[in-house]
Amino acid sequence: MAKQHTSHTSNKEMEGKETVEVFKDLDRGALDTERFVEKHAKTLMTIFGAMVLAVLGYFAYQQFYVGPRNEEAIISYLSAQKNLADGKDELALGGKTAANPGFLGTYNDYSGTKVGKLSVYNAGLLKFKEGKYQEAYDLLDKFSSDNKVLIALKYGAMADCQSNLNKNEDALSLLDKATTASDDPYTSYYFTRKAGLVSLALKKNAEAKKYFTTIDEKYQDYDNGMSDSYIEMVKYY
Repeated sequence: MAKQHTSHTSNKEMEGKETVEVFKDLDRGALDTERFVEKHAKTLMTIFGAMVLAVLGYFAYQQFYVGPRNEEAIISYLSAQKNLADGKDELALGGKTAANPGFLGTYNDYSGTKVGKLSVYNAGLLKFKEGKYQEAYDLLDKFSSDNKVLIALKYGAMADCQSNLNKNEDALSLLDKATTASDDPYTSYYFTRKAGLVSLALKKNAEAKKYFTTIDEKYQDYDNGMSDSYIEMVKYY
């Protein structure tokens, strides 16, 4: 029993020494850290100050620059939209005078805003309506959005531009992008059907069958059984 007690006491002493050593190491580490901070205090404060200024600068930019520019962009966009609703396409397109920026001017002046980006999309559609398909394509290509349906519509409109420029292979490639760009089932159905019809026109029967089979499997609610007719058509087209 005495031996066991001695052994137990010895183990406790060892554990105690180890614990003391651990805390001594921690103390030394803390002391080193304190010395480092004291030595480099000026540099650390400069870095911290720069970080604070960067954060404050960001919020100031959002409040005093982005905010007002968004409001200005909205006013400019709504003016163009009113002209479009009144059937004044040329005024809606704008871009010729500062007094009437239109969609083109709104995009050029506020391209960093959401409304500015939407303006370039509308400008592209108006250029398409004018029959200026390359200009329309170039404008639509500049459009970006977090809205997946709008991105699908963008690809679809760009495909129409390419078709009118007799670039049907490129049009099909864009339609293929449009089929998967959106989570909205009707949008996906619409462009899948269109891609199938363009594939048929290009004698790409295997691709056409792929698109129409997708409709048959996923979008029957919108197709009224037409996909079966298209699949049958592929055999003889």
